[in-house]
Amino acid sequence: MAVTQSFSALQVMQDGPVIPVIVLHDLAHAVPMARALVAGGVRMLEVTLRTPQALACMEQIARNVPEAVVGAGTVRNPAEAQAAASAGARFAVSPGYTSRLGQACRDLGLPLLPGVATGSEIMKALDDGFFQLKFFPALQAGGPAMLKAWSGPFGEVNFCPTGGVTLQNAHEFLALPNVICVGGSWLVPADALASGDWARITQLASEAASLKN
Repeated sequence: MAVTQSFSALQVMQDGPVIPVIVLHDLAHAVPMARALVAGGVRMLEVTLRTPQALACMEQIARNVPEAVVGAGTVRNPAEAQAAASAGARFAVSPGYTSRLGQACRDLGLPLLPGVATGSEIMKALDDGFFQLKFFPALQAGGPAMLKAWSGPFGEVNFCPTGGVTLQNAHEFLALPNVICVGGSWLVPADALASGDWARITQLASEAASLKN
């Protein structure tokens, strides 16, 4: 099933300074969490395919929180891209990149942010026409210094650093001209999910939405 592509990968990145990286273990948390993030000004929601409940959570958000734009994270192969699209995902984020995955997402009309950590991986993504990339794991792979070094040879690429990014260091990434947004898990802490502290998630989203990029 193809999705209606109302966003490009660039538009997904430009929607706000932070894309939350969300790990959901309980289906009951999906809708109130999404509403809490939207209330704080964050609507691009990356739900990672790291739990058995992830696809059902995406489906619930897509169906019940129309203000949110649900996306799938940790998409590694065409089958996962297909499953995410069928669940209502409107964009995909991958930890790495293969041409098979890129073509599958194109066939599905699913904007993809491919993960890269080296110059060779960037060149492979560029060969396949992808210019908006996820830098992952950002802190471990060189952080802001690596992105500065890449700005010369890969000046046409826009990055979303993810992995080790926090509210405290996000500004270092967002200050770089080749960074449009960052990905971060701090917006949806596990303890806030477990306790249903939706007000805290809204506050964290509001702080993230106010970051400058």
